[in-house]
Amino acid sequence: MEIPLWEIKRELLVKADEMTDQSFGNLPMSRPIRDYIKYGVVNLDKPAGPTSHEVSAWVKRILKIEHAGHGGTLDPGVTGILPIALEEATKIVQVLLLSGKEYVCVMRLHASVPSEKVITVMNEFVGDILQRPPLRSSVRRSIRTRRIYYIDDLEFKSNWVLFRIGCQAGTYIRKICFDIGEALGCGAHMEELRRTRTGPFTENQNLVSLYDLYDAYDQWISKNDETYLRQVIKPMEEASALLPRIQIRDSAVDAICHGANLAVPGVLSLDSGIRKRTIVGIYTLKGELVALARALMSTEDILAKEHGLAADTLRVVMTIGTYPKMWQSNNKSDGKTE
Repeated sequence: MEIPLWEIKRELLVKADEMTDQSFGNLPMSRPIRDYIKYGVVNLDKPAGPTSHEVSAWVKRILKIEHAGHGGTLDPGVTGILPIALEEATKIVQVLLLSGKEYVCVMRLHASVPSEKVITVMNEFVGDILQRPPLRSSVRRSIRTRRIYYIDDLEFKSNWVLFRIGCQAGTYIRKICFDIGEALGCGAHMEELRRTRTGPFTENQNLVSLYDLYDAYDQWISKNDETYLRQVIKPMEEASALLPRIQIRDSAVDAICHGANLAVPGVLSLDSGIRKRTIVGIYTLKGELVALARALMSTEDILAKEHGLAADTLRVVMTIGTYPKMWQSNNKSDGKTE
């Protein structure tokens, strides 16, 4: 059965060696503070009450920026991890929207049921399930398939069940509780929910509140001290950390920024396990995210071949001109370079 992305182990394989020019670009953690914000992500601890859209709006107001986007809607009453991408980092929010999620849920059964039976029924929900979004959802209520990676850490007290669940994005935990109740024959509902993981972001990785963000920004503005702000905001590269990566030559960077597809000669190293059509991140040797792309070859093919297109550029993130132009198009009509 498919496992969540955070459990996949990858190895970085070297195709060719080359040094990067320190005159261009920056290590993600060392970007000038305004660029650091511009290409930043906040691992925000959403409080109960506001909508995800309201929280994003508050983040924009606190940081005095024009754009921010959240990585997966949480209902007003639900707390927990709500990654907020800032300014240019909103270009990769789709990575967070598609990444797996983990929740801790309190479910209330409408009658007493032996814990052994509850465990047996809940284990039947692990794997692929069919789910129709609940009435209160904001999406089309069509039946769709979602994958449940695991349901564990179960605790019981009277008719209350506490459990942890890892699942594919777009899974409605409220509906799962209802369906479990139906399967048990007693009925059940979700009493309380907290999201504990969104892709690479967890509760143990610098989870911050709106108050933390406000204090950090105020410390920068009033005292010219950016230390705290760099702690509460993380480089956007952390949001794409679970994607397979391909590192490229400095000479290939600006071509990718102009929308060119990645040719094999531009590849220096890449992760194991890449298959055709896999979504990958294209990075500089300094670890900067250049673009999101769809692999056109597997890891093995890219390592073995000397020519051809390795990846189809989908979403450019880096600003044109960050690295100098060192390329010429072989075909101006399609923008592909080799």
